[in-house]
Amino acid sequence: MIDRGALIGTVRAVRIAGPGREFLIDDEPVDVHIVDGRIADIAPTGALAAHGEVLEADGAWVVPGLWDNHVHTVQWALTSERAPLGHVESAAEAARAMSGVDPLPDGRRVGTGFRDAMWADRPSLALLDAATGLVPTYLINADVHSVWLNSAALAREGFRGDDGILRETEAFEISRRLNAVDAAHGDRAMARAGEQAAARGVTGLVDFDMAWSAEAWPRRIEGGFASHRVEFAVYPFDLDRAIAAELRTGEVRESPDTPEAGHGLVHVGPLKVITDGSLGTRTAACSHAYPGDPENFGMLTVPSDELVALLTRATGAGLSVAVHAIGDRAVTSALDAFTSTGAVGSIEHVQLVRHTDLARFARLGIVASVQPQHAVDDRDLVDRHWREQTAIGYPLASLRDAGAELRFGSDAPVSELDPWHAISAAVSRTDDDRAPWHPEERITVDEALAASVRTALRPGAPADLALCGVDPRTANGAELRTMPVRATLLGGRVTHSS
Repeated sequence: MIDRGALIGTVRAVRIAGPGREFLIDDEPVDVHIVDGRIADIAPTGALAAHGEVLEADGAWVVPGLWDNHVHTVQWALTSERAPLGHVESAAEAARAMSGVDPLPDGRRVGTGFRDAMWADRPSLALLDAATGLVPTYLINADVHSVWLNSAALAREGFRGDDGILRETEAFEISRRLNAVDAAHGDRAMARAGEQAAARGVTGLVDFDMAWSAEAWPRRIEGGFASHRVEFAVYPFDLDRAIAAELRTGEVRESPDTPEAGHGLVHVGPLKVITDGSLGTRTAACSHAYPGDPENFGMLTVPSDELVALLTRATGAGLSVAVHAIGDRAVTSALDAFTSTGAVGSIEHVQLVRHTDLARFARLGIVASVQPQHAVDDRDLVDRHWREQTAIGYPLASLRDAGAELRFGSDAPVSELDPWHAISAAVSRTDDDRAPWHPEERITVDEALAASVRTALRPGAPADLALCGVDPRTANGAELRTMPVRATLLGGRVTHSS
């Protein structure tokens, strides 16, 4: 076993399974030669002399290092410290579960991952107070667009809520406060989480943490973080600060004293704008009302004229834009704003799309940044809450056929940070024993891999590699989901080995 941190010169006897395979004439093992963090050559095994430290692949399959293009990093990293609620099936059960949770050192009980959209009962302040008493107690919805607080927590945070539920902007503010742990605590959590991501073949992620990451990530790199590359976003409340700091999308953002192992890992990402709610909270902006609630069409949290103004400022400052748009009305508004401003970037989530909007992604060059696991997680919600919508739910093949560029992510901690889950969901459209959900939207393994990487296995490309124990091209959905990752390399340096 190669030690973590080792710098590899040659990966011997590996089979190429991801982008780059098209340049080979057969599937025989090859050696990948690495110089200065990049692939210098790919040759039949033994054709060229090995150099440097050798990683024996023994016929394993290799794909380019995987990316998760949508992560809320600190919240994801802190999830292990919070009570999991994904299993609870009612408000009463959730309240009971929180009553037995030990408070964190700051005196707050925090649970995460509840999904109330399918519960028969409703969350209420009285129910949570009765179970949790005077200990400030916070329950974070799986989609992070709502939080359920008891009276002690509401008083502590200075909020009011008749039912204890805060939604959208207020919910995001509560999450920001819960995530605002001291720097040392947060950095330790990120170090652990980065190692977990590397163990799944991850070599890069896009960070949508609601904080000023322009200082946090360089600090982490100086502290020795070297698990993956990062592109960090800024939010409208920090746009003036980002412009004053002369942040430009794509630029390296690190201290001159960055350790060699971390040099060039942190880049400025996009301006992130959240323009509507979510399906789980029934606030995604849609063309049709939600069943049983004829006045509820969701909400556009950023009006169209304000969105245009934000995209105009970002573009003028050299920032790309990532627009959160889940409902079809929000997707149309986002595409309209991209059209009128000439901004570049992505639309995040893209869970409900009008047929007439599909081709606009390719025409405008806008990336469809999607989370395939959400399609299988939300299938029952969609069948209940979007059954009257006429737009396409969770499209993949439709976007592909329209020429759109797909990029995959997890939205962690909403779904587990594991690109193999996204690839499996995209290929199989199921993660249990049920038949595929809308199988017409399935895509191929090669297409799913292409949406999960940023490079190809070819000379000159960064030596960001993931060695797999199973051939992804022949794996079924379950095998993809549990893909054994033998080693991960970031610029030729080992970040995971098993």
